[in-house]
Amino acid sequence: MLLSTFSFAIMNVMVKKLGNIPSMEMMFFRCTVSMILCFQILIRDKVDWKGSNRMLLIARGTFGTISVYAFFLTLQNMPLGTAVTIQYLSPIFTTVIAIFLLKEKVRPLQWLFFIISFSGVLVIKGFDTRISLTMLAIGIISALCSGFAYNMVRSLREKENTMVVVLHFQIIGAIVGLIFTLFNWQTPHGWQWFYLIMTGVLTQIGQVNLTKALQLEKVANVTIFNYLGIIYALGFGFILFGEEYHWVALTGIILVIGGVLMNYFYNSSQDTVVVEETLTGTEE
Repeated sequence: MLLSTFSFAIMNVMVKKLGNIPSMEMMFFRCTVSMILCFQILIRDKVDWKGSNRMLLIARGTFGTISVYAFFLTLQNMPLGTAVTIQYLSPIFTTVIAIFLLKEKVRPLQWLFFIISFSGVLVIKGFDTRISLTMLAIGIISALCSGFAYNMVRSLREKENTMVVVLHFQIIGAIVGLIFTLFNWQTPHGWQWFYLIMTGVLTQIGQVNLTKALQLEKVANVTIFNYLGIIYALGFGFILFGEEYHWVALTGIILVIGGVLMNYFYNSSQDTVVVEETLTGTEE
């Protein structure tokens, strides 16, 4: 998850630098490059790319495509930190959806950790009056669709190869992106070509590691790490765009990291207790 969030953070910077390139065109390049990389790996490993859980794979790809497109729109129409902040509603949506779809239980104390982390995000950016209600709604839709997509990935654990899950997302995104791009093509220039290709490469790194994490661990334990992306965003903002941060932002950073770490260690300790109780019961 650390590698995944870092890759997506760099990709966000690339998207921001693309400026006037249409969001669907960005998605087309992003998904096409990643799709090619997926096919190469599947062919090398001799894995059937079609998978066996078609409906779940299509659902995961559809929700993921909607989420990415909506997120790209917010990146183009909001400050980087604000767009990323709204996207970080996704772990909360993911956890709530998992209760109904996956029957996963969330311990009461975990909700407190989620609130601590999300309050840190709010403290860091505060309420940005530069965003419209429309863009805010689009950002929330992006986060909600991410929540559904994460749960689809979790549903596919031990059922599909990691690369097959990632591939179907890229196929749907590439097809949808191509259809819209044909009617609204904007020729990239200079460094824009590099940025477009790198969005695909970074997406591949991020998606593969995200998918592996979701298939190996409970949704609530994994998606909380998404909040670390705000730390990356602040760092890139300072280094690349000369943004400065007040002590209030530093307080928010501590809240974000604190919530993440408390959730992680709490769940680790609780899982250890459950395992020990199970072993003790077996011995008895």
